[in-house]
Amino acid sequence: MVTISGSNITLGLVIILLLTILSPASAQLSVSFYGSTCPSVFDSVKAAVQSAINREARMGASIIRLFFHDCFVNGCDGSVLLDDAGSFVGEQTAFANRGIRGFDAIDSIKTQVDRGCGRSVVSCADILAIAARDSVVELGGQSYSVPLGRRDARTASRDAANSDLPGRDDDLDVIIPKFSRKGFSAREMVALSGAHTVGQARCLNFRNRIYNETNIDPAFATSLQANCPRAVGNGDDNLAPLDPQSPNRFGNNYFQALTNRRGLLHSDQVLFNGGSTDSIVTLYSNNANDFSTDFANAMVKMGNLNPLTGSQGEIRANCRRLN
Repeated sequence: MVTISGSNITLGLVIILLLTILSPASAQLSVSFYGSTCPSVFDSVKAAVQSAINREARMGASIIRLFFHDCFVNGCDGSVLLDDAGSFVGEQTAFANRGIRGFDAIDSIKTQVDRGCGRSVVSCADILAIAARDSVVELGGQSYSVPLGRRDARTASRDAANSDLPGRDDDLDVIIPKFSRKGFSAREMVALSGAHTVGQARCLNFRNRIYNETNIDPAFATSLQANCPRAVGNGDDNLAPLDPQSPNRFGNNYFQALTNRRGLLHSDQVLFNGGSTDSIVTLYSNNANDFSTDFANAMVKMGNLNPLTGSQGEIRANCRRLN
């Protein structure tokens, strides 16, 4: 080891110190993190996700969305899973989180994972990350590696959820900066928006678009109006697929719908409305492989957003409440 002249600090220690400062927390995540403590974790989650989707095809999309809403608020820490309790206020009542679901499915997956491990050793944050990947694959999307080692948060922030999460009525000049602040490019943002190739939305979330917006295919709007009356409070919970062609199959039909002005949500159609992301939507609408690859890479990147590791946080025994 080389010693710096006139100092007790060695060059080796300086390098170690710099690496410690500069290395992101995600570097501590590893696909083999539970190799010795719970080697069955991937198999357990996969089986449970398959069972959940077999019971309800929509559940895969709900789990993917739940993962996104977790990671986008203070990182992938399982905070979105925490219920309000007493003076504790979670994130589930934030405006952009209204209507999110899948909590029961994650509870069930957690139970099966803990049973397979023999104890509660896998975090809820990691279970959600694996379940999101397995949902993508089960619905026909591309697989990707899921590094593990996240810990569960002891806190949650409804305020951060309200400010950070994209909203159904956001315009492109609002959506792009929200993703940029998390380190995502516009292309990665569009790829992640492609998660809307599966799942459904409530009438409450698209009523204004189908009655008042002009950048929408008239026949598409008319077909939706039959199940979503104009009057607020009338049919608010009636559902429509985010991808009108294949709502339970992962693919690039969502982008093809956007090019035909058949995006269900305002925040969907603004991706193809004469703006800077039109070319990306066109690319994905013509090339499913490009979309699948970019989506998988963006999901890995999202899973690395500010994870709690080491001695931070905890491993929750119940995903809905603190230990």
